[in-house]
Amino acid sequence: MSTKEEIIQKIIANKNRPHLNFSLKHKTENFTNNLFHTLFDSEACVARNIKQLEEDFKEIYKLACLINDGSCETIWNSFLYKLPTILENLNLDAQELVNNDPASNTIEEVYLAYPGFYAIAIYRFSHELLLLNTPLIPRLMSEYAHSKTGTDIHPGATIGKSFFIDHATGTVIGETCVIKDFVKIYQGVTLGALQVSKELRNIKRHPTVENNVTIYANATILGGETIIGENCTIGGNVWITKSVPKNSLVYHSTETKQKPKF
Repeated sequence: MSTKEEIIQKIIANKNRPHLNFSLKHKTENFTNNLFHTLFDSEACVARNIKQLEEDFKEIYKLACLINDGSCETIWNSFLYKLPTILENLNLDAQELVNNDPASNTIEEVYLAYPGFYAIAIYRFSHELLLLNTPLIPRLMSEYAHSKTGTDIHPGATIGKSFFIDHATGTVIGETCVIKDFVKIYQGVTLGALQVSKELRNIKRHPTVENNVTIYANATILGGETIIGENCTIGGNVWITKSVPKNSLVYHSTETKQKPKF
């Protein structure tokens, strides 16, 4: 039987990621929450928080890329420049929820209590960082939002203005998905790929959703060539792998039969 010391040495020998530092994950989660609070918490001191966020970002960037090549400050400054626009877009997202969800009472309720809004917010942060070629951090941010909300939005997706996710749980939006303006989706919706293959890495694998489309619960829409035309309504539980022309209504028809009497 191996001794405790021998077991420890075997574990060390088989750790094939010697530079994997899990503090990066936890520090990125803290950075993500602080970023959200800085933009939306009325009690947050923006100037002080921005200074702290910059320090935190530099720390997690160093852990993520393992080098100090001077790019961190350039990325942070570019991201900081984008924050006002990100906030403007998030306010539009929140207002879209207020305007369309009869259960919402105030915009403050959306900011504080809606998991779909939180998931969208973290997507918009992570997407901008991904565009700036930030290593690993955008994925850690999106997976943190996934764990908190049940909503999986890849930071590589392209999402327009006034985006609405209600209930949120089980929603999946793939890396190459394109969603335009005034799109509303509900829980369990999958905007995914027709097949999974590493050879498709640099190919558009996920659908395009045009303006003013509503997609109801548990609908599945697959394929990089699949386009949902503007003003469409996609009913619950449908399965779509081909394009849908604009102004269409797509729904699953159920059949009800009376039970025989015994």
